Amino acid sequence: MDKTDIEFLLSQNIQIDTNNFFLNLFLAIVLSFLIQITYNKTAQTLSSVKNFSNSFIILGLTTTIIITIVKSSLALSLGLVGALSIVRFRAAIKEPEELVYLFLIIAIGLGCGAGRLIITSLGTFTAILIIFILKKFRTNDSKLNIDNFNVSIASKKKLNSTQLKNIIDLISKYSESNELISISQNLEGTNINLFAKFKELKDIEKLDKDFQNKFSKLDIILLRENSNVV
Repeated sequence: MDKTDIEFLLSQNIQIDTNNFFLNLFLAIVLSFLIQITYNKTAQTLSSVKNFSNSFIILGLTTTIIITIVKSSLALSLGLVGALSIVRFRAAIKEPEELVYLFLIIAIGLGCGAGRLIITSLGTFTAILIIFILKKFRTNDSKLNIDNFNVSIASKKKLNSTQLKNIIDLISKYSESNELISISQNLEGTNINLFAKFKELKDIEKLDKDFQNKFSKLDIILLRENSNVV
């Protein structure tokens, strides 16, 4: 390959068909929306499911636009590589499941941007089918247990003994077993720490909802623990 060939490749531009471009965008939006619905219904993560999934459509749309642009020019493709080497993403991905869904959305954007609509659609529907099948197996597994948690409750004012008992009783109501670790109180407020074991994820969701209804002014934090609660 001589200098002329290299200059030709760098200056080469492929005409983008507008109708196909909008068709690709539309399909990317539809498939990303389906993945968003799937994630909201099946996610097992403890982070905010809806807040995380709200970016799916924009991510799929953005990836489609980028691939459509850079595939028309080798120079733009090289420019994208340079740009990605500079930009660093600071989003903290706490769960492997979140990372899998992000890759799935990016794959949709790549496929639609490259014009591989049939393959992208078939792959997306296959992934959704597998996700729901796996969820069905998880639901039918009666021995499914989730990790132990360190439950931390913070109040900006000092709580009386009745309030402390009501809080502990509420956690006991939804946990399979629990152990009180510490209660600390001073003029600045109250902190309660417990180890708790929950049988199912929905028990944590019920606890959080009930806790917000009864103790809306208190903060509750659940952290995964490796220690066993007997």
